[in-house]
Amino acid sequence: MPDQPFYGLSSYHTTLMAVGLGIILAYWLPRFVTGREPAASALLIGVGMISFQLIPDLPGALDPREQSRFWEVLSEIAVIVALFGTGLRIDNLHSFTRWSPTLRLLALAMPLTIGAVALLGWWWAGMTAAGAIMLGAVLAPTDPVLAGDVQVGPPTEGGEHPVRFALTTEAGLNDGLAFPFVYLALFVGMAQFSYPDLLIDWFLLDVLYRIAVGTLAGAAIGWALARVLFVIPRGNVLADTGSGVLALAGVLLCYGATELIEGYGFIACFVAGLTFRRVEEHHAFHTKLHTFNEAIELSLTAILLVLVGGVFPLLWEDLDWVHAGIAVALLLVIRPLAGWLSLKGTELRPRERAVVAFYGVRGIGSIYYLGFATSHMEMVNEGSLWATIALTILLSTVVHGLTAGIAVDHVAKPRPDGDGDGNGPPAGEAPT
Repeated sequence: MPDQPFYGLSSYHTTLMAVGLGIILAYWLPRFVTGREPAASALLIGVGMISFQLIPDLPGALDPREQSRFWEVLSEIAVIVALFGTGLRIDNLHSFTRWSPTLRLLALAMPLTIGAVALLGWWWAGMTAAGAIMLGAVLAPTDPVLAGDVQVGPPTEGGEHPVRFALTTEAGLNDGLAFPFVYLALFVGMAQFSYPDLLIDWFLLDVLYRIAVGTLAGAAIGWALARVLFVIPRGNVLADTGSGVLALAGVLLCYGATELIEGYGFIACFVAGLTFRRVEEHHAFHTKLHTFNEAIELSLTAILLVLVGGVFPLLWEDLDWVHAGIAVALLLVIRPLAGWLSLKGTELRPRERAVVAFYGVRGIGSIYYLGFATSHMEMVNEGSLWATIALTILLSTVVHGLTAGIAVDHVAKPRPDGDGDGNGPPAGEAPT
C-alpha cells in the first residue's frame, strides 16, 4: 500500500484553483463600476494577498528572496512577448519629430530617475552603493503590459496621438535600456572594482556593444521573419494561415538568438516587432498576430500579479517607512518631475507633457531585473529591494491603473491643427 493516500487536498492544485479564480474575479468585479481592464491589476494583487494566506506554506514556497530564478524566468517571458507586441502595434514611423519625446524620456528622464532613486537609496535608506544603483535600475523601466490602457491601439487601427505614441515607444525601449544600469550595479558590487574596468567592461561592452547588437539583431530577425511569413513562397505564404503561434515562435527565436551573441534581447524583441510590421504593414495578419500575442502577455501578467500579491505579506518584514517613502517619491515626484523637465522643448502641450511625465507605469520589468540580479549575485539589501519593488508595483497599479485611461483619453483628443491623431490615419483606414 502507498504511504500517501491517492485523494486529498493538494497545495499545488489548490494554488491553481486560487490563481484561476482570482484572475476571473479581478477581471469580472470591475465591470460593475468601469469598463477599463487595467482596473483589474490592483485587484489581482489584492486577490493574491488574500487567497495565498489561506493556503498553508504556499507563500514561503514562492518567496522571491529564495526563488529568484523562478521569478526571473516567468517575468522574462512576459516581458519579451509584450515588447514584440508593442513594436507590432505601432502604425506610423514616418515622422522623426514624433520620436523626440521618446528619445528625451530615454536619454534624460530615465537616467535622472535612476540617479535620484539611487541617491535616496544610498543617502536616506543607507543602502550599499551597488544596492542603491540596483534599486534605481530595476525601478526605471515603464511597463509595456500594465500601461496598455495609455498606449496606441492594435495594428492598422490608426489614431496614434503623440501622447500615446510617446508612452508606447518609451515602454518598448526602456526595458532594454535599463539593463546597462543593472550591470553597473553588479559591477560596483564586485570585490575587485576599478574605474578602468568600468570604462572598458561596462561602457564599451554593456552599453555600446550590447545595445547596438540588440538593435541590429532585432531588425535583421524581424525582417527575415516577415519575409518568411509574407513573401516566401509566393502564392502560399504562412501569413494566409493566420496562425498566431508564429508570434510566440518569432519572439523566442529573436530573444534567444540575440542573447546568444551577447546583445540585449529586450531591445531586439521590440525592434523586431517594429521591423516585422513594416513588411506588408496593412496586412490583416498583423491584427490576428497582435490578438494572439496580447492574450499571452495578459495571461502571464495576470499570473505574475496574483503571485506578487501572494508573497507580498512575506516581504513586509523587509519594508520600512524609508523604502516605502522611496516608492511613493518615485511615482509622485521623481518620475513626474524628470519626465516634465526632459519633455521641455518638445511639441507636446503642457497638459500632454504632464500626462506623459506622470504615467510611467511600473510593473513586470522590475521583477525580471531584480530576479536576474539576485540570481547572479548575493545582494546585501535583497529583502529591501524586493519589498520596495512589490510596494511600487502595488501603488502603480492603484494610482496609474485607475486613472491613466481617463487622463490620457482627456488629453489625447484631435487637435485643431489636425495633428490629434499623431499624423496617423483615422481608425480603420490605411494611410495614403
